[in-house]
Amino acid sequence: MVSTGQISNQAWIGLPTILYAFQPFIFLFGLKHTSMTVLNLLWDILSDIMVTASGIFYFKEKLSMKKYIGIAFGLLAVMFLTGDE
Repeated sequence: MVSTGQISNQAWIGLPTILYAFQPFIFLFGLKHTSMTVLNLLWDILSDIMVTASGIFYFKEKLSMKKYIGIAFGLLAVMFLTGDE
């Protein structure tokens, strides 16, 4: 499926904007619990996984087995980064 660059329902534009505005507060809250290095890695990995999930479930994209393995490694990385030392 190729996007035409048009959004059929304009109401959905506000939700990501509001959520994106809360990012600094979420990041600041996270800094109270872990280091900036770990928090930045978690943020990057989790946002990649969420974007991939939206592509799979909303846009019905198909992924190869290799890409599913990559997602599994991302989840494994989150488990290692959030585990106790």
